[in-house]
Amino acid sequence: MIRFLSVGFTALALACGGSDGGSQQSVNRDTLTQRQKDSILAQSRIPGAAGVGRAMRAADSTSARIREANTLATDTTPR
Repeated sequence: MIRFLSVGFTALALACGGSDGGSQQSVNRDTLTQRQKDSILAQSRIPGAAGVGRAMRAADSTSARIREANTLATDTTPR
């Protein structure tokens, strides 16, 4: 299980790799967002690619919980 997770996180890290400055021109022509690229990768048959999808779902779940907590905190703040 740990090996499978490490493969997934490695795939995620590769998919989210940073810009090296020299590829700036190609970034300007690219029409896909990083999330769309990660989604395509997650649906591919590359070994460990399913880990990217699980990582995206985990990030979405965490973001939703944070938004919910912020909304609740805003609703309970005295005016």
